[in-house]
Amino acid sequence: MTLQDFFVAGPYDDGEAVTGHYYEMASADPTHPQVWGYTDKISYSAGETLILHAMSSAPTARVEVLRDGMHPEKLVDVSVAMTFEATPEDCSVSGCGWPERYRLTLPADWISGVYVVRLTVQGHQSEHMFALKAAKPRGILMILATGTWCAYNDWGGSNHYQGITGPHRAEFAPVVSLHRPWAKGFVRWPQDAPRIPHASPLLSKPRYPHMEFARAKGISKKYASSGWGAFERPFALWCEAQGIALSYATQHDLHANPDLLDSYTRALIVGHDEYWTWEMRDHLDAWVEKGGELARFAGNFFWQTRLSGDLSQQTCYKYAAPQNDPTPDPTRLTSYWDHPQVQRPAVASMGLTGTMGVYAGWSRCAAHGSGGFAIYRPDHWSVKDSGLGYGDVLGAAAKIFGYEVDGIDYTMTHGLPFAAEGAGLQGDLTIVGLSPATTLAHSTGPQDSDNFIGHLDAEEVALVVFGAVTPETLGRASRGNGCMVEYRRGNGAVYNAGSCEWVAGLIARDAVVERVTKRILTGAWQG
Repeated sequence: MTLQDFFVAGPYDDGEAVTGHYYEMASADPTHPQVWGYTDKISYSAGETLILHAMSSAPTARVEVLRDGMHPEKLVDVSVAMTFEATPEDCSVSGCGWPERYRLTLPADWISGVYVVRLTVQGHQSEHMFALKAAKPRGILMILATGTWCAYNDWGGSNHYQGITGPHRAEFAPVVSLHRPWAKGFVRWPQDAPRIPHASPLLSKPRYPHMEFARAKGISKKYASSGWGAFERPFALWCEAQGIALSYATQHDLHANPDLLDSYTRALIVGHDEYWTWEMRDHLDAWVEKGGELARFAGNFFWQTRLSGDLSQQTCYKYAAPQNDPTPDPTRLTSYWDHPQVQRPAVASMGLTGTMGVYAGWSRCAAHGSGGFAIYRPDHWSVKDSGLGYGDVLGAAAKIFGYEVDGIDYTMTHGLPFAAEGAGLQGDLTIVGLSPATTLAHSTGPQDSDNFIGHLDAEEVALVVFGAVTPETLGRASRGNGCMVEYRRGNGAVYNAGSCEWVAGLIARDAVVERVTKRILTGAWQG
């Protein structure tokens, strides 16, 4: 059995790795060897009962539960009765609806972490995952970017990017469900898989090796954009090797529990946290105001979402929000945080915003830039004694700057960058380093044009943020940046290294990136 056995081309698939629509899906053939499952929730506390919903072609399946880490620890290994069940075509939106197969009351002595649920029958294996929150606070709280996991998961055909929804089965899904498996690559990074940053030769057609790999292997084209395997897991493994203790919770927990962060002095966000609810921001902002310190090594703070009462469905209408989002409250519009109707600039929480940055290191979007952050304030506590001087570039060899980044409008005075007036900040911002980014994939002609990113993103930002698409607004929308900043707000602070790919420096064991990361995570933050 190969991955391609569950590889489905969508009804409007064009056969291309980049623009085509292909996804993982259960087989409708009850004799086809397969086993799939999902948990009833995305996270639990010790003492709660996990419910596994599953289906299989076999009468029994092996179910293992392992705490992930440098040396994954197997804690459950049982045989579970199964039956074959049909998978609804709208499972991406409404869930698979498979029956309960197994219950597990989570023991009090299990350590906070991300747990893998492995399901195996002869001829097929699949994996799911859940987070276990800490019974007693320990170390730094890693907030898993589950809003973005949900948005990118395309198992069953639809996510917030492409889909088989709508009257023509050809539209992205504004509502997505947690009650389905995770797409291949989200739980575990595929062997030999490339990361996203890639500089195609100039004057040639841009290539996307990660999507070419996905199409060839029959896995999700979003494996490198989101999920535990792409960002949080390698960062967590590095922390484990450094002796840096972590506890774990999800964005869904942050949404539901205003007191989630109160027992921690420092929290951590890693990778790609593009999607947030209003409540998540409220609870994070209140904690920072009271003195909390957030270390963010992540990029693309961009979209507002809503969650259902049971947290199982996420809503984001994105570009179609003004016309189609049914919310009666314009501030809850599931569009850009920087949309004028929402009236809550992204920079107010994070000090940076996706609408001032976005793409770097791929397509024709700053793809031939340095790949790292140019340092402007080498005496800042976060990079002091790192060996970096003014104008040096941090993380270039490992390409830590990409593939999506966050920035801010700024001015230069005597060789130093300062946040521009009127940016929407609610505290003091110090720019430590920055590099250019853009929403516009430039080209010199059809021989090097890119029909994946192209000009539409830049035009959308120009229209939404600046009110019209003109040469002036298109220029403002496409001349972006990504920054490393310290953002002081109330009694607390956010240290924001606004790039998805920061973790690439830890994977590559870049000594200076490691030194700076450890200083930010474990050192005193000097105002």
